[in-house]
Amino acid sequence: MVHAIPGRARFRCLFAAGKRVDWAALRHAASLLDGVGSARVVGRIQCLVLEYDRRVTDETILRGSLLALDPVERLDERAAEANPIGAGRALAASLAVLFCAGLLPKPLRFAISLVAASPLLREAAEDLGTDGVTARVLEGLAVSMSLARGDYVVANTTNFLLSLGEYLSETTTRRSDRLLRGLLQPASERVWVLRDGREVEIDAGSVVIGDTVIVAAGAVVPVDGRALSGRASVNEAALTGESAPVPKSRGALVMSGSIVQEGRLAIYAENVGSETITARIADYVERSLAVKGQAQMESARLADRLVPTILSVAGGAWLVSGDWRRPASVLQADYSCALKLATPIAFKFAMYGAGRSGILVKGADALERLAEVDTFIFDKTGTLTTGSLEVVDAIAFDASFTPEDLICLAASIEEHYSFHPLAMAVVEAARSTTDNRHFDHQEVEFIVAHGVASVIDGKRIVVGSQHFVEDDEGIDFSEHRAVLDRLYDEGKTVLCVGFGGRLLGILALRDRLRDNAAATIRQLRSLGTKRILLLTGDRDDRAAELSMELGLDGYYAELLPEDKSRIVDELNATGARIAFVGDGINDAPALARAHVGLAMHRGADMARMTADIVLLEDDIGRVADAAMLAHEVMRVISTSFRLTIGLNTSILLAAASGMLGPLATSVLHNGSTIAILLNVLRQGAGARNPIG
Repeated sequence: MVHAIPGRARFRCLFAAGKRVDWAALRHAASLLDGVGSARVVGRIQCLVLEYDRRVTDETILRGSLLALDPVERLDERAAEANPIGAGRALAASLAVLFCAGLLPKPLRFAISLVAASPLLREAAEDLGTDGVTARVLEGLAVSMSLARGDYVVANTTNFLLSLGEYLSETTTRRSDRLLRGLLQPASERVWVLRDGREVEIDAGSVVIGDTVIVAAGAVVPVDGRALSGRASVNEAALTGESAPVPKSRGALVMSGSIVQEGRLAIYAENVGSETITARIADYVERSLAVKGQAQMESARLADRLVPTILSVAGGAWLVSGDWRRPASVLQADYSCALKLATPIAFKFAMYGAGRSGILVKGADALERLAEVDTFIFDKTGTLTTGSLEVVDAIAFDASFTPEDLICLAASIEEHYSFHPLAMAVVEAARSTTDNRHFDHQEVEFIVAHGVASVIDGKRIVVGSQHFVEDDEGIDFSEHRAVLDRLYDEGKTVLCVGFGGRLLGILALRDRLRDNAAATIRQLRSLGTKRILLLTGDRDDRAAELSMELGLDGYYAELLPEDKSRIVDELNATGARIAFVGDGINDAPALARAHVGLAMHRGADMARMTADIVLLEDDIGRVADAAMLAHEVMRVISTSFRLTIGLNTSILLAAASGMLGPLATSVLHNGSTIAILLNVLRQGAGARNPIG
C-alpha cells in the first residue's frame, strides 16, 4: 500500500515472474472482494485504487486478499472489455459537459465542471503524493487554475482532450491476452488414455507421466512421448518447419503440438502439462513479452521526469514579475496535450488503416520498433513459401505413359485420399494438365502412413513412399536409384507409382516459393534494410537453394526452436534491430525475442499470439507494406513533434514574458493542439495505405 485515506486505498502491484500481466483481470478480481465498492487501475504507474466500505474491511485485509488473488481465473470476457466501456462513458460525459456547461447559470457551471474534472484532480493528487511531479500533476494544475479563474471552457476542453486520449488508448489495447489464456491450456480439455485395457476419456490436466495416450486422426498430440503402437501420418510443420507429413510408428518420437493427419497412435507420455515442448515454448514467450513491457514502462517514467521543466518556468515567471497571471498562462501552454495525444492518435489512426488493409498491428510501439529495423529474418515454410506442396517433376519410366498420364493415373487413386497434403497436391496437378484424364479403378485401399492401392485393368497400382512401394510391395528400384538419389539431393519429396509389379514412375513434390517473395525482398531493401536472413528447421541444401534464389544475405538451417531464438539473441547482442517473420510454434520464441515479430495469416495460434504484427491476408507482400507504413507514420509523428515543440515553445515564451494572458494562451495552445491533431489525421490518411 502506498497511499490511503478513509474508504480508499492505493496499492502498487507487480505481477510475479512468469505470470501474465493482465490489469483488466486484476481490476475485475479486486472488484469482487468483500467490501470493495469499486476498483480502477492506474497502469502507467502500476497501481490499483480500491474504494471500500470501512465497516466490512480495511487496508490490511485488502492487501492480504490481493496477494491471494488469481486474477486470470476470475476474469471473464465481459470484464476484459470493461475498461474501454468505462473510458467511453468518461469521454461522452466530458463532451456533454463541454457543450452544455455554458448554458447553465454560473454557480452550476463551476459545480458541473468540478465534478467532471474530479477524477483527473484525484489522480493528480495521488500521483503527487506517491510519484512526485508527473504529467498527470501538470494536467491537474492546469485544470485547477482554469476552474479557479472561472475559465470553464478551458478546463472542460482540457478534460475532454485528455479523456479522448485515454479512450483511444483503451480501445486499441492488445487483445492477445485472451488468446494466450487458451494457448496455455491443453489443445483439448479432454484426452483419451488407456486404463486397465480400456480406452477412457479424462481431463487433460489429469494425464501423468507413464500414461498411454490415444491420438486419432485430426487430433493435436497433447504430450511428448514415444509411439507404443499404431501407424500415423503426423504434421509437424508448426514445430519443425517441414511441410511434408512424417510417418510415425512404434518407437517414433512424437511431440506435443503436432497434428495426426491420418492414422492412430498409442503414445507413452514422457512429458506432460508444463513440461511439454509446447508449454515450454509458451512459457518462454510469456517471459520474453514481460521483459519487453518493462522497457516500455521505463520510457514512460522518463517522459514524466521532464515535466518539472514547465513548473520551473511557471515559478520563474512569477518570481520575476510577481504577476500570478504569468504562471497561469505558462501552465496552459504545457507540451503534454499535443505530445501525448498527437503521437498515439497518429499510431492508432495508422493501426486502424493497417487493419483495413490486411495488417493487424497489436500496439503502437510495434510500428515504432518496425521503423527502426535494419535486419529482417524470415522463416521458410509457410512464410517465404506457401507451406503447400506442389508437383514439380513427373518422371515416367514406361514410354507408353507421358508425364501427364502419370500424374492423372496417380490422381485417379489419390483423389479418394484428398485430405492428405500429398494427395491434394497430386489432384491439383492433374487438374492443371491438358485433358485431366481419369483412369477407372476398383475400390481404393488405404495403407496408413504409407500410401494407397487399387486395381486398374486387372493390374495392382500403388502410390506412396519408396519404403511402401519397394519394401512392402516388392517392386524393384535398382534401375532408377540414380534418379531417386538426385531428387532427394534436390530436397524434394518423392511419391512413387507402381503398376503391374513394376515401377511406372516418380512424382517429385516441393513446397512452392511465394510468387511475390522476391519482390518483397527487393522492396525491403529499398526501405533501407541492411541485411535479410533465412532461419529454418529444414535441410541445409533446401535453405541454400532458396537463399540463392532470393538473393538473401545468409541462412541458418536444420534448427531447433531454441536455436532460432539463440541466433536472434546473438544478433541482438551485436546491435542489430531485428524483425522476425514466421508462422510456426517453433518460431514463437524468436518472434518474442526479436525487436519486432511478424506472423503470417495462416500461422499457428502461438505464433500469431506472440507476434507484434499479424498479417490478415496470406500475402508475404504485406510484410513490406507494414514496414513502409511504419516508416511513414514515424515521419508523420516527427512532423507533429517539430510542430508541437516549435508552436508551444513560442507560446510558452510569450506567456512567460507577459505578452499573452491566460485566455489568449489557452486559445492559442488549444487551437494549436487541435491543428496539430488535424494535421496528424490528414497525414495519417496517407500513412494508412502508403502503397496506394
